[in-house]
Amino acid sequence: MKIRYSDLIFDSIVDGPSLRTVLFTQGCSHHCPGCHNMKTWSTEGGELVEVDELIEKILAQRSRALTFSGGEPFEQPTQCTLIAKELKKHQFNLWAYSGYTYEQILSDPSKLELLQHIDVLVDGRFELAKKSLTLQFKGSSNQRIIDVQKSLKHNEIVLYKLLEKTEFRRKREGIYI
Repeated sequence: MKIRYSDLIFDSIVDGPSLRTVLFTQGCSHHCPGCHNMKTWSTEGGELVEVDELIEKILAQRSRALTFSGGEPFEQPTQCTLIAKELKKHQFNLWAYSGYTYEQILSDPSKLELLQHIDVLVDGRFELAKKSLTLQFKGSSNQRIIDVQKSLKHNEIVLYKLLEKTEFRRKREGIYI
């Protein structure tokens, strides 16, 4: 099976906690005004590759964390589910960004299957009027960061608890954050 994707980046620190790989899927029907990744909207753009080939590239990295972004990963749910299932065998932490809400995903069986393998979902369309550069891991204040596994277990939305930013020091290397 093939997946259409725009980019695969490694060692991201902005698409979820820790160093992670980010898969930018190709194709998005939301077309949010102010989208920072408009090149991923077209379903004809990007590159078409075998899912297994993409999995190999992801597994070759040290990171055991992946974020599905886009485009819209839930518009290629079968392909993304195959990737998620395989990565979970290797204890990956999986995040997904979606313009769909959690409730919309729950009501669609093909999207729900992917959701069941995701640890954290950042849901909802990007809203330019609610954009803030101070938000952690989301672009606009209407979006929610949802702990998917707890939400599915409790049958209600449970928000993911973000760790507070702490000062990090490594004197030997002269690194201060």
